[in-house]
Amino acid sequence: MAEKFVSQRNLKFLLYEVFDTPALTQYPYYADHSRESFDMALETAMKIGKTLMKPKLSEMDKNPPEFVNGRVKVHPLVRTLMKECGEGGWIAAPFPFDLGGQQLPLMISGVCRFIFSAANYSASVYPFLTTGAAHLILAFGSKEAIETYVQRMFSGEWQGTMALTEPQAGSSLADLTTTAEPTDQGYYYNIRGQKIFISAGDHDGVDNVIHLMLARIKGAPAGVKGISLVVPKNRIESGKIVPNDVNTAGIYHKLGYRGAPITQLSMGENNDCRGYLVGEPHRGLIYMLQMMNEARIDVGLGAAAIASAAYYASLEYARERPQGRRLTSKDPTQPQIPIVQHADIRRMLLFQRAVIEGSLALILQCAWYADLSRALSGEEKEKNELLLDLLTPVAKSYPSEMGIPSTSAGLQILGGYGYCDEFPLEQYYRDARIHPIHEGTTGIQGITLLGRNVTMKNGQAFKLFHAEVQAAIKKAEEVPELKPYAQELQEALEKLTKVTLHLTGMAKSKGPEVFLADSTLYLEFFGIVSVAWQWLLQALSIQQALSRNPSGAEADFYQGKFYTFRYFFRYELPKIEGLAKRLRDADGLTVEMKDSFFAD
Repeated sequence: MAEKFVSQRNLKFLLYEVFDTPALTQYPYYADHSRESFDMALETAMKIGKTLMKPKLSEMDKNPPEFVNGRVKVHPLVRTLMKECGEGGWIAAPFPFDLGGQQLPLMISGVCRFIFSAANYSASVYPFLTTGAAHLILAFGSKEAIETYVQRMFSGEWQGTMALTEPQAGSSLADLTTTAEPTDQGYYYNIRGQKIFISAGDHDGVDNVIHLMLARIKGAPAGVKGISLVVPKNRIESGKIVPNDVNTAGIYHKLGYRGAPITQLSMGENNDCRGYLVGEPHRGLIYMLQMMNEARIDVGLGAAAIASAAYYASLEYARERPQGRRLTSKDPTQPQIPIVQHADIRRMLLFQRAVIEGSLALILQCAWYADLSRALSGEEKEKNELLLDLLTPVAKSYPSEMGIPSTSAGLQILGGYGYCDEFPLEQYYRDARIHPIHEGTTGIQGITLLGRNVTMKNGQAFKLFHAEVQAAIKKAEEVPELKPYAQELQEALEKLTKVTLHLTGMAKSKGPEVFLADSTLYLEFFGIVSVAWQWLLQALSIQQALSRNPSGAEADFYQGKFYTFRYFFRYELPKIEGLAKRLRDADGLTVEMKDSFFAD
């Protein structure tokens, strides 16, 4: 198994040369940090990834969680990792000092999550699901809820989850049937219902599991006016821990991502499941959107991380595997060459790297907006929040969708060995497939982007995005080596703008179904342009570095980055032409297609 799973050099390039993360320390919230403390966090994350998580990657896949006597048993690493992440402050890293956090920028905590996810994705979800659940309680919960749950979650003693999906509802949250009935006690609700596909919903790697759950107040009208609840597996009653009538009905047996259990939960079988209100009644979905949007960016991050691990495994193999000779060599007595010297192998490696490093840059751009929105106020805060909101479905979906062919390319490089479990590529390929489904399918992200985000506030978010891309283009036009690429991105941005205007006009003339029928294709188009923007930003830093005439490994790093940038513009960006053509067509083909036409 390949030792390398991420490039520390590329992480530092993005953090310090493209984004200037240390500049965040000018703001009071981050003022206690420095480049040195950021580097220390990265080094520690790498150590945990290499020594604790990566060695158990295959073992956790081949020995998945078991459902025994109503309880889920997981790999012993989980308890060790939760303790390590609690004691090391990883679960609480972004939160304020007075709550036990480190006030670490999301730029840094995100890169550390990327390292953990690349080392062992299944293991990484346990602590960071807990981070999201704790954040929801901190943002909207009562003082009592914060005091009861958050510190134990931060310590890694208690797991946090997001419990939304139900058998009959799936992503259609308006159709939830789990009920919350007010009681004469006032401070809690009686909960009845079922939840499915709950990641880490029950396991013996922690002492308790705290579900952030969406339910409907009994008797409430149909629709999305549910409530957010804290529903612990075990509750505290008169200072004692007692069962809370949350029962695990079973676990799902999955294609990949096998090291973390996905559970089915049943609440209130004995009419004694208590849920505690978070915030105000009927605003639960609004609260949950905070956790969902954070999770969506984390899903994109995890997808890019798995693709990163697959890339370095396939790169190592390509450098070591001799096969064939150059097409110009006719002498069969000459030694075979490593397959990395074949152009088609290099094409696949470039494709992998272009997807991974472009995706990670886009995710860090979102983290940058999130960090600034936390540090700033007024119009600047709103600007960064709008940009983050706009790009969230893109940052979730582009890495998730493109991580699959990227990982597949790595498997292809290994040939027959890639299909066998003696090598890790087949596991990475299985693990990667969950991400277009997790936290809202790609179709839902497309509807969100086109149906809501680009039109919200009279298109203000899209205008801000346009200005951000335009600013990068303007800078690149001043660099001779980048001017042709800047012009190509300018043309792509104009195409995206025209298609967006065309589609929003179609909403008025053809109605919402035709308008949103191809929103997934629009999302793909938007994603390609967004990643091209990120590659152009990277190219500006690459050219600045090359102007200093680096040598040795540094020169190779920047030249390799520049070739990967060129690859994206020459091979990936042209794909928007077909997408633009399709999106300009208003024939409504998929809307008009009838069920009966899908013949047996």
